[in-house]
Amino acid sequence: MAENKNIKTEFVNKEIRAKQILIIKEDGEKIGPLNKFDALKLAEENNLDLLQVGIQDNSTVIAKMLDHGKFKYEQKRKQRENKKNQVKVENKEIRLTVGIGEHDLDTKARKAREFLEAGDRVKISLKFKGREIVYQEFGKVTLDNFFAKIEDIAKIEKEAKLNTRFLDMYVVPKKG
Repeated sequence: MAENKNIKTEFVNKEIRAKQILIIKEDGEKIGPLNKFDALKLAEENNLDLLQVGIQDNSTVIAKMLDHGKFKYEQKRKQRENKKNQVKVENKEIRLTVGIGEHDLDTKARKAREFLEAGDRVKISLKFKGREIVYQEFGKVTLDNFFAKIEDIAKIEKEAKLNTRFLDMYVVPKKG
């Protein structure tokens, strides 16, 4: 989701456009609705900022009293931490043909097994050349033989489906 830099999402201190402000302290204690001038004065006395967190009605804004610099720093730190902990799943592809030999099928299955053990999603594409497209049942048999070689560590995410000249099937690693 692209973020537009021109639209302001956070209103701090004097940027808050409301006559009445309901203040919430850092510990969660509510301070009744104050006019904007008194609310800013209270925040300044405590060496804190007012951050708009919501709108109660048309004339009253809900603001949290906190250290804005520390708040921004904590947000960025959490984003970095979440990004670091993300697991990226890559899509890998194995291409087969209808008349593939048994040894070649074993080799491709071994490679697919490596991808699955690494946690990647594998697309198995079986290409029909020329008039082979008429004999789709042979392609399904080849895909079934291939899947039989890796079924102990893989499960089918999407069943085999004809896509122009390719019979595509997606497999993912089994959990655990």
